[in-house]
Amino acid sequence: MRTARFTLDPAFTVGQVNPRLFGSFVEHLGRCVYTGIHEPGHPAADESGLRTDVLDLVRELGVTAIRYPGGNFVSGYKWEDSVGPVEERPRRLDLAWRTTESNRFGLSEYIAFLKKIGPQAEPMMAVNLGTRGVAEAIELQEYANHPQGTALSDLRIAHGDKDPFGIRLWCLGNEMDGPWQTGHKTAEEYGRIAAETARAMRQIDKDVELVACGSSGQSMDTFAEWEAKVLAETYDLVDAVSLHAYYEEHDGDRDSFLASAVDMESFIENVVATCDHVGARLKSKKKINLSFDEWNVWYMSRTEAQVSALDWPEAPRLLEDVYSVTDAVVFGSLLIALLRHADRVTVACLAQLVNVIAPIMTEPGGPAWRQTTFYPFAQASKYGRGEVLDVRVAGPTYDTKRHGTADLLHATAVRAEDGTVTVFAVNRSQTEPLPLEVALHGLDLTSVTEHSVLSDTDPDARNTLTEPERVKPHAGAGTVLEDGTLTSSLEPLSWNVIRLG
Repeated sequence: MRTARFTLDPAFTVGQVNPRLFGSFVEHLGRCVYTGIHEPGHPAADESGLRTDVLDLVRELGVTAIRYPGGNFVSGYKWEDSVGPVEERPRRLDLAWRTTESNRFGLSEYIAFLKKIGPQAEPMMAVNLGTRGVAEAIELQEYANHPQGTALSDLRIAHGDKDPFGIRLWCLGNEMDGPWQTGHKTAEEYGRIAAETARAMRQIDKDVELVACGSSGQSMDTFAEWEAKVLAETYDLVDAVSLHAYYEEHDGDRDSFLASAVDMESFIENVVATCDHVGARLKSKKKINLSFDEWNVWYMSRTEAQVSALDWPEAPRLLEDVYSVTDAVVFGSLLIALLRHADRVTVACLAQLVNVIAPIMTEPGGPAWRQTTFYPFAQASKYGRGEVLDVRVAGPTYDTKRHGTADLLHATAVRAEDGTVTVFAVNRSQTEPLPLEVALHGLDLTSVTEHSVLSDTDPDARNTLTEPERVKPHAGAGTVLEDGTLTSSLEPLSWNVIRLG
């Protein structure tokens, strides 16, 4: 195998990592909330019904901004249903997932959940612009954020929450370009209501941070045209535009699946180009950032039949993909793609947090455990803070049916404030180790402090209820740093974290 090479030099950087890049997503879908994060009566439940075993894993995962309450769910959401005495909250049909929502877990419980995770957990609230509009959005904002002395802020206090929730980051609807969305709109329709909502929310608080809906995927027929039309209405009113992308293996084509991040990087770069084109046309010096607020490996092809068969149950088992080593390697590659574009991707939300296409799984009344995808996220969140260095790989490539030619090595590197550097690298070869050589210029680094590898002799190995620790990272061998050059051999089909000090 030919050696893959790149150079690291602090003079050549991408940008600073925003902690919000390690966000996640809690939607009222399947068992994400009920029997996921919230299960009164569970042996590990606290006084609020939150599962403390799950809280421990969420802290270990290292998530920051947590988007709520959807997702497709939000387009039929009445926020008023989710506040006040739990026993008085109404049960509603959720059209998005053909289930019944009890509203036992609502806005106050969400904020309490974030506080128990710790100060790193930040609310990211979505407003319903599908079946509702401007009035309901600003009423929610007043209830959540105004200190006191108005009908809605005093109602919050009467409900037991004296302190405002302090929600800074808001999503203006969800996937409004999608025909599947309740209240689906054209770009012109959505652009107008998003602009009107943003303007009204800024009248309450000029410093709110707002995310407009971008395309639900690069494959949408309206992709790029949607962003251009929406931003023509909202450019001066919003801070970011959203991107959503999910990847799965199709028809046994694992080579293409392993190169999924090629598509993700293309998606990011095309949205950036569209945003900057609109900015140039408006003669604006402002840059619109990207909120990649839904991303993951998701075997979506299995979902439609699951949902269509439902008859309004409460918290059924939905979208509970069990992830393999291969899935985790692809997942790590998607994290690398986000970090490689940290100059413009300032928010990213792994969808979702628990049970639903999630890194954490639970059994009702039973244990919680880590999926294979847990490890790349936790390591990236822990060691991917700082400045992303520009990585340009020269090395072997391979051809894929879906994504063209792809590098066998997908990599990035992050320099922390203390000068240490972490290299994140994926070897996409399914059969061969990949020799790696990294030249270090202008970096005061002398040793390899750790080389962690996620791989397995069985690429389909998974963590399950009966084998919760079947797959976990192990130490890599033979990785050395001598005379300013890092050398290693990356195991086949592997996610690698190499820390240099």
